[in-house]
Amino acid sequence: MPHSSRAAGHSSVSLPGSPRVSPAGARLASLSVFFPCHNEEENVVRVTEDALRMARRVSPDHEVIIVDDGSTDRTGELADDLARRYPGEVRAVHNIPNRGYGGALQRGFREAAKEWIFYTDGDGQFDVEEIDKLIPLLETHDIASAYRLNRQDSWMRRLNGKCWSTLVGLVFGLRVRDVDCAFKIYPRRFISQVTLRSEGALIDAEMLARATRAGYTIGQVGVHHHPRTAGESTGGNIRVILRAFRELLRLRRDIVAGR
Repeated sequence: MPHSSRAAGHSSVSLPGSPRVSPAGARLASLSVFFPCHNEEENVVRVTEDALRMARRVSPDHEVIIVDDGSTDRTGELADDLARRYPGEVRAVHNIPNRGYGGALQRGFREAAKEWIFYTDGDGQFDVEEIDKLIPLLETHDIASAYRLNRQDSWMRRLNGKCWSTLVGLVFGLRVRDVDCAFKIYPRRFISQVTLRSEGALIDAEMLARATRAGYTIGQVGVHHHPRTAGESTGGNIRVILRAFRELLRLRRDIVAGR
């Protein structure tokens, strides 16, 4: 069953002017899909084509954006080739040099031009067709956020993820089951109102904290997580984790101060 999340003292009523899904609840008027890729040459073609099939089905006005985050393999070349193959539907943008996960998400959100923005990761560990689980949440919530039902990572990464979500919840008063799950839909209206600062792994927590602070409501639902079949993950890198912890309290001070 979906879980709802809201900040203490905030109403669950959607903010005025927030875009809504179609009455049928199955399609979105316009949709941007993006995903960051760093050295994902073995995944980028499959993930892009899966995303494009989904976007065509879900929205008559759509775009797919590949964010090549300073890749040193053929990811950028393949992304440009996909953009040429699907003009008007697929775009490739490049961060040079690599800006980290937060910087890649910031770029994707800046580039997105449609009413709703869906993002996932470029490693192919999610089935983008499960967006069908998120869309109905937008009838009653401002943001749709998934949690991983069966996280396909090492026990250490699963433990770290659980502890991190708990800590972020305590620091920011969030009741979000899986903060870092890369399967979310935001209204572009929210993105245009905030200045995101996190360049690293803290980015998901920052977005949810700023959204909750601003009174946006968050609907949650579970999606499946699949084993990585190609490429190499960097999310468990100890430097990435330590950076996120260093930034956490600084971010809380900024949000409380309205910065």
